[in-house]
Amino acid sequence: MIDRPNLLIKIPATLAGLEAITETISHGISVNVTLIFSIERYALVIQAYEDGLRKAAHRGIDLSQIHSVASFFVSRVDTDVDKKLDALGTEQAAGLRGKAALANARMAWNVYQDRIARDEWASLLALGANAQRPLWASTGVKDPAYDDTRYVMDLAVRGCVNTMPEGTLNAVADHGVFQGDTVTGTGASSAAIWQSLSELGIEQAAVCEYLEQDGVKKFIDAWENLRATVQTAMDQIS
Repeated sequence: MIDRPNLLIKIPATLAGLEAITETISHGISVNVTLIFSIERYALVIQAYEDGLRKAAHRGIDLSQIHSVASFFVSRVDTDVDKKLDALGTEQAAGLRGKAALANARMAWNVYQDRIARDEWASLLALGANAQRPLWASTGVKDPAYDDTRYVMDLAVRGCVNTMPEGTLNAVADHGVFQGDTVTGTGASSAAIWQSLSELGIEQAAVCEYLEQDGVKKFIDAWENLRATVQTAMDQIS
């Protein structure tokens, strides 16, 4: 089941995961890099992918058969930041509700565009490499006050993937209205939103670090629960 051309191995974008990403790609194995929150970490993820491609090319592996996506988590950012804004209780804070996640994702898109414009990427492209496509994950809207298609419609851009839970997919099919590219050209305004949040004491780096740690914990808990369930079933059989 593993030796399939359409299989992507999921690796979290922790600092420890970066080396694993490079090594996995270098053996011609496609990767879904998950749990990306910060734009600084995202830049390192792209670098890890490119390093893996170079090693794969050195080994004589066909780069055109290697694929990767970088899963950038969206809605969890608003969930965390909105709680902090609600706690502040000011008019300025209220005006920033629901803006952090889209701004964070759009800033990530800028990082991607900057990286693929470099000569280093052009050299890999000439060898047949595929771009590591950005993927918007966690796109289900948690706050009922928000439009339930916002993390799809407001992050529409060519070359990007959006994975949606069933409820969001149905909402998009039912009443979603695409308005073309809603990401390109939003870098400056997105950075301004985070500057305003910083002035209120909400720092982008701190938010992203917390969400990464929380995401890793959820992954570990899910794995341990799975192990316990399997062990219980095996004990019953024996």
